[in-house]
Amino acid sequence: MANVDMTDAHILVVDDDERIRTLLSRYLAGQGFRVTSAEDAADAAAKLNLVSFDLLIVDVMMPGQNGFDFVSELRQRNNHVPVILLTARGEAEDRIKGLETGADDYLPKPFEPRELTLRINAILKRAVRPGAASASEPARFGDFTFDIVRGELKRGDEIIPLTSGEAQLLRILARSPGTTVPRAALAEPGSGGESRAVDVQITRLRRKIEADPRNPRYLQTVWGEGYVLWTE
Repeated sequence: MANVDMTDAHILVVDDDERIRTLLSRYLAGQGFRVTSAEDAADAAAKLNLVSFDLLIVDVMMPGQNGFDFVSELRQRNNHVPVILLTARGEAEDRIKGLETGADDYLPKPFEPRELTLRINAILKRAVRPGAASASEPARFGDFTFDIVRGELKRGDEIIPLTSGEAQLLRILARSPGTTVPRAALAEPGSGGESRAVDVQITRLRRKIEADPRNPRYLQTVWGEGYVLWTE
């Protein structure tokens, strides 16, 4: 997805609830997006075969194939279109599962429409930013290689264990190397943009990738804004 004008981005809303589909479609259209809707995973898959979308908004609890399995299947087919999962289930285990399937963000219902818009814009900015790493290409910094798709960090042949939260945070930063990513865009879905949790994850990551975590070379703070990952 290159050179997308975010005011003209094409979004696919996938939800079996007709009322929610209609409300979301009308709201997003009012925000300047082009919107198509699908009533379930099968309908969405058919539309994806015909149209290239810039972002998908997918409900988790759908009849037939659920949102988790739908996103997982997309990633297995090497389709890396950005995905935001929507669900009434806001437990941490479900949020982690959603991210592990390859979703880019996770928003529990009910949610403020403005928050959804902010998350969409943040994802689209990361996706179209010049110089951003391809999802199929690993990010390299120092002796480390990070597989963005698998969320796997290696130093040479040694795998460096990451929590799911650390892997997702590094995944976001690695997609936009050399560019400051705001704390709100790094916050765990459903956290309300809580920056303290992000700072804790950053500290843990630095202990794993920096020779001197207090004087980081790769994962740096941009005061008052967010964080940046410097790669080769």
